[in-house]
Amino acid sequence: MVKRGRIVAFFLIVLLLAGTIGTTITGVTKDIKLGLDLQGGFEILYEVEPLNDDQEVNRNVMEATVQALTERVDVLGISETSIDIEGNDRIRVQLAGVEDQSEARELLSTTAQLSFRDYQGKEYLNGSDLVGGSAAQSFDQNNQPMVTMKLKSASKFYEVSKEIYNIEDDPTTPYPENAMVIWLDYDEDTSYAEEYGKEDPAYVSAPIFKDGPIRSTNVQIDGNFTVDSAKKMADILNAGSLPVELNEMYSDSVGAQFGAQAMDKTVFAGFIGIAIIFIYMMIYYRFPGVIATVTLSVYIYLILLVFELMNGVLTLPGIAALILGVGMAVDANIITYERIKEELKAGKTPMSAFKAGNSRSLATILDANITTLIAAVVLFIFGTSSVKGFATMLIVSILVSFITAVYGSRLLLGLWIKSRYLNKRPGWFGVKKEQINDIAEGDEVDATFMNRKFDFVKYRKRFFALSIILITAGALALAIFRLNLGIDFTAGSRVSILAENNVSLEEIETEFEEEFNETPKQLVHGGDNNEIANVRFESQLSKDQIAEIKSFYNDKYGSEPNVSTVSPIVGEELAKNAALAVLYASIGIIIYVTIRFEIFFALTAIIALLHDAFFIIALFAITRLEFDITIIAAILTIVGYSVNDTIVTFDRIRENIKLKKRVKSFGELAKIVNKSLMETLARSINTVITVVFAALMLLIFGASSITNFAFALVVGLIAGTYSSLFIAAQLWLVWRGKSIKTKPLSFVKKKKPSGPQV
Repeated sequence: MVKRGRIVAFFLIVLLLAGTIGTTITGVTKDIKLGLDLQGGFEILYEVEPLNDDQEVNRNVMEATVQALTERVDVLGISETSIDIEGNDRIRVQLAGVEDQSEARELLSTTAQLSFRDYQGKEYLNGSDLVGGSAAQSFDQNNQPMVTMKLKSASKFYEVSKEIYNIEDDPTTPYPENAMVIWLDYDEDTSYAEEYGKEDPAYVSAPIFKDGPIRSTNVQIDGNFTVDSAKKMADILNAGSLPVELNEMYSDSVGAQFGAQAMDKTVFAGFIGIAIIFIYMMIYYRFPGVIATVTLSVYIYLILLVFELMNGVLTLPGIAALILGVGMAVDANIITYERIKEELKAGKTPMSAFKAGNSRSLATILDANITTLIAAVVLFIFGTSSVKGFATMLIVSILVSFITAVYGSRLLLGLWIKSRYLNKRPGWFGVKKEQINDIAEGDEVDATFMNRKFDFVKYRKRFFALSIILITAGALALAIFRLNLGIDFTAGSRVSILAENNVSLEEIETEFEEEFNETPKQLVHGGDNNEIANVRFESQLSKDQIAEIKSFYNDKYGSEPNVSTVSPIVGEELAKNAALAVLYASIGIIIYVTIRFEIFFALTAIIALLHDAFFIIALFAITRLEFDITIIAAILTIVGYSVNDTIVTFDRIRENIKLKKRVKSFGELAKIVNKSLMETLARSINTVITVVFAALMLLIFGASSITNFAFALVVGLIAGTYSSLFIAAQLWLVWRGKSIKTKPLSFVKKKKPSGPQV
């Protein structure tokens, strides 16, 4: 008898979930902070250096510098700000949504050491003599912009002005010697005499006391100010001087239009990718596929909600991680549904198949998720800011997908199973009646794929040979072509110029040589219709050059270009951290797999993931695509995915060995391995198809800045499936099979004898 109450409960739950998501999703997405690459802004890593030889850069000095930078940012009215101390002598500043990046950059890095000097550079007053916050933009008698401020001591200013007033002026010199020269960040190598008469001198102002010394606390600075420049100087003076020198080690700036375009393209790619995954799941798995689309929708909502609650910053790689996470979250559903289908084919009732499928798949899902989680955590520890955003989203995705895919799907499908409505409807699970065996006969169900059975183990030597040939070819390609390393690893600068139509590379090269006196190392097109020109330089562009480049191309194309710079020191550190990330992820996975399985499984899993990572690297050498830090993120994602895929196969091998209880010959072990591969083949194929759907959509429709990242994912996903099926399990068979005659294989734990022993 059908229990309709459970079906009604199912629809009520679905309606409740749909209503909750529909009424709150706009508020959730609206409150999520967007990263620099999605709304424009810039990130700078400063190295902190002392102002003089006597100064020590300690924690107190670093905190004082952060406070000074924070006050300067507050002047700009920027809400999404991140200023963090890194290590002992570095500060990372991230400002999102800045309208005038050049002004903000100048405001941040200007030391703001105000000084009042004579014509020879002797200092009389400095910023400490000013009343804090007293500087303001004003106008003189001729309605020209100027800066006014207030001194602490009128008598001290009187003595200074008196001494300068009494300096005898030499009429033979082109500049007045009885002037008080006001400097901002005075440089001993720059003199008043050299700067006098220039249209834009290095000093701020050089007033003369025509009517004698002044006894007042009010001071006005006249100069070649505009209203904006006078206000900017007043803001700098009010924010206070920095207690240190700041040198740029790394910088990345993104124009607002670049960010908006990247956001639109990647979100569009995400919608298409997720829609294809939903359709595929419903077609292949029928009713359980419909359940999966419900739980995956909840999964996406929960991801965004958790990210918003943890005050996370959503970056372009973060969106990619969310989209990729949908594909990987499907895996848990696929593992469970394939198990249920196996049990149904064995002749069990839907209730028994549901219970057996869920219980047997749980450990596999847990192992697969933990290995991926290890790679994501390592990525978070060693990654830069945008990569950290990717890793954070990946970690959240793994945790949330486990909850929704395991417990959510189990709850919703369980309501239908317990209602008994599906008892005589195996077709709802994608199982034909002729595929179901009679459970009373106890016949073993032969695993097939598309109604065919394959003997993978028989051709293991061919698979090994193919991999050896491909690895050798890849090694030769690496030796001949080498990687086209991005500035993340080699240091230098990269400029991405956005135009509405085709950008002429020849014109861009000429402009850089003539306008900025810089010769590009490399120029390539990017984006659709060649509307983006990517320009590489071996040198690190200065902040002044960056400001000029941004202004020039903003005037020409109406869009500020993206500019990234990396110093040699940071480049070396990024390369080192990338290598360490892969190393530590491998060690962590070896330890976990050894504990859960055995050392032979762990070693073959690592060989398989290194096999996959190498193919990505080799293909980048052949294609000459730029290899940057985001590719390391892709490699580590594939490391997690590859082990995930391999673990599922290993788990089935271990389970089948337990059913056999004791394996005494290589032939028996080979049959078990092949049977396990066949039983997990549909899961492996379906998982890679769904994840590749997501990655392909990012590659085809996503922003140009993650094209290479998506390409690495597609290659790695295919390589990962190949290695799981044809390399890892077969290699384990060869290694473990050699010792099987002397040491029979068994994963069944011996029970300790109970009762008294003689």
